[in-house]
Amino acid sequence: MEQTKFLLGEKDIPTHWYNVQPDLPEPLPPVLHPGRLDPVTPDDLLPLFPMELIMQEVSQERWIEIPEPVREVYKLWRPTPLYRAYRWEKALDTPARIYYKWEGVSPPGSHKPNTAVAQAYYNKMEGQTRISTETGAGQWGSAMAFACNLFDLECKVYMVAISYRQKPYRKSMMEAWGATIVPSPSADTSVGRKYLEEDPEHTGSLGLAISEGVEDAVTTEGTKYSLGSVLNHVLLHQTVIGQEMKKQFEMADDYPDMLIGCIGGGSSMGGFSLPWVPDKIKDGKDIQIICVEPMASPSVTKGLYRHDFGDAAKTGPVAKMYTLGHSFIPAPIHAGGLRYHGMAPIICLLNELGIMETRAEHQVPTFEAAASFALAEGIISAPEPAHAIKVAMDEALKCKETGEEKVIAFNLCGHGHFDMGAYDAYFAGELVNYEYPEDKIKAAQAELPEVAPEYQ
Repeated sequence: MEQTKFLLGEKDIPTHWYNVQPDLPEPLPPVLHPGRLDPVTPDDLLPLFPMELIMQEVSQERWIEIPEPVREVYKLWRPTPLYRAYRWEKALDTPARIYYKWEGVSPPGSHKPNTAVAQAYYNKMEGQTRISTETGAGQWGSAMAFACNLFDLECKVYMVAISYRQKPYRKSMMEAWGATIVPSPSADTSVGRKYLEEDPEHTGSLGLAISEGVEDAVTTEGTKYSLGSVLNHVLLHQTVIGQEMKKQFEMADDYPDMLIGCIGGGSSMGGFSLPWVPDKIKDGKDIQIICVEPMASPSVTKGLYRHDFGDAAKTGPVAKMYTLGHSFIPAPIHAGGLRYHGMAPIICLLNELGIMETRAEHQVPTFEAAASFALAEGIISAPEPAHAIKVAMDEALKCKETGEEKVIAFNLCGHGHFDMGAYDAYFAGELVNYEYPEDKIKAAQAELPEVAPEYQ
């Protein structure tokens, strides 16, 4: 059998993050103030983020240097391996060549610390003592707890209630790194108390947990807010994934025909695929870039490309994105990290321009694909990247029908070791497919803010 694992050394950890903004065919629409609905200024964002991250959010520099203390922490798990999935190819009887970038080797078990470490570092350098944040499936909260511990920062995590109940060991992991975790909605914030009064058994949403994290930050001294996806600077920090992968494909003497990744807020897909975007739009490479989202939370495939609030309480910045509406409350599916009403503006613009495309998948066939992959490759995927596995399998089986030898690469952005309850439900035949009702989507989208034409 040919080489299956492509490894880089510490010297190959990127020295700079890649910023796609200068290479976009058109600039991103402006981010607006939630009260005024006009473009935000750096001063508007200072209550939430350290200035260095604000500057990265709007930067037009193509390369932004990674601070050496951040690269030193990256050495704990980076560079991550790229695998050729020979066993799965054989099981699928496909002529396609399938590769996957394995981000589950980090201490928290996902891609999330690529930005958590950077965000904790910049907050520490600015003199902050505490970070508030939210988490959906628990992967981001785990990463932030890990990073805050390394830089001696307190960490408060508002975890979407349904995941808090479904994934207790994520809570344990965060506590092992010294974080404080509460289910969202919680009694610790005014917005949380409001939702609990309406429904004491509220399952929560990422939009609601974000509102709690934001309220905590702006009302607590020495505290800034940290977001694990959606924002430009978050995708920026994740580009270490795609940069490493480009070197690894050179080692393999191969080149991808398609890049596939899951999207909830867009951070893993951004980090995986954005370094390849110039190959497509500047060099004319015929790369198909496929985003995959859950049918139960179809932000891109059923969302409107409009400005919307990033959180349920309408306190965060207003960005132009595909959105189901900020009041959208998702079904309690097991892919908790993909249950968000909106999407990263960069991912949305690239979809709108046809440089990327998005597909929506149901959770039962997604787990079927993950089970097939686990039997062949031995890795149990988190439910979120299992969506990418599903589309990679679909494309590999198409190649079986046509005889095409396409090169398929997908981002396996986290392990499923804390998601075995979801696998239990799948193996017991208890998982159901869920398609979010059109009338509920339209009701939430009816509440989108009216934005002046010059900002649209």
